[in-house]
Amino acid sequence: MAIVYGTFTRIMTTAVFVLCAIVLLLPCSAHGQLMTFSKQDLADYTAQSTFERLPDGRPKVPDNLLERARELSSEEVWAVLEEKGFRNQYADGFQILHPEKPMVGRAFTVQFMPERPDVSKVASAKAKEKGLGSLTNQLAIDMLQPGDVLIVDLFGKKVNGTIVGDNLFYYVMKTTHSGGLVVDGSIRDLNGISEIAMPAYFKAVDPTPIGNVMLTGINVPVRIGGVTVMPGDLVVGDREGVYFVPPQLVKEVLDRADEIRVHDEWTKKKFDEMKYKSREIYGSPTDPALLQEYKDYLKKRLEEIRKQRNPQ
Repeated sequence: MAIVYGTFTRIMTTAVFVLCAIVLLLPCSAHGQLMTFSKQDLADYTAQSTFERLPDGRPKVPDNLLERARELSSEEVWAVLEEKGFRNQYADGFQILHPEKPMVGRAFTVQFMPERPDVSKVASAKAKEKGLGSLTNQLAIDMLQPGDVLIVDLFGKKVNGTIVGDNLFYYVMKTTHSGGLVVDGSIRDLNGISEIAMPAYFKAVDPTPIGNVMLTGINVPVRIGGVTVMPGDLVVGDREGVYFVPPQLVKEVLDRADEIRVHDEWTKKKFDEMKYKSREIYGSPTDPALLQEYKDYLKKRLEEIRKQRNPQ
């Protein structure tokens, strides 16, 4: 009986594996099998987003909101994310190229895994059957759109973990209109890359070309540090690190940022008067009259800001 059960279990396991391979295996090459979300998958997993969709199915955070996001600070991003229970949306520990340039765009995610010969051999054969080219880093790069930030999970690999050198970095800059790059891995040709005006976040620099890895996913959930990044997330990078904002929270983050800036503006004005202790003003006025003064100031300034953005 145990033998029959064991045989049945092996058959079912094999069947499930084959079924998953059929469902998930897309164009393949000698570099491994590739998985991606279909447009319907992306719609299902990002259903809370009310924005239009890009041709590949990702939520399209509007261009005007991307521009507003260039002024965001870490405090402004985190205020809403923490409140909504999104506590794993920040990654740091990167080397930062052009830290003076804010990085803002829509996440285009790419996943690599360590190369495994038996998987690569099967994938290579399937690719040959279908007449497909190699699934290299350039396949993903060639899919980028204006406004994208290339987000690459290269599992922290340094040697042979170089997603781009200066030529491909330049191509990414031109294709995304200077969107940006975040790679949990490395880059090469730093001298050349540093002359290109696009922000980038990377773990290491190494002279070796990319190799000994398999391209396993395009526009799928990826891990960057302690963050699960979804395709279409708003990516905001500053000189501290990178924030990944779910599309459904972008408008709220930006509106709350206006309030935080006005609060900080009013607080500093009161400090300039040198009439109050810090605890009387910051974070919220303790005196009812001062609190009402702040509320009136907040209302007036928000109306001015919105009028400037949407002049009649």
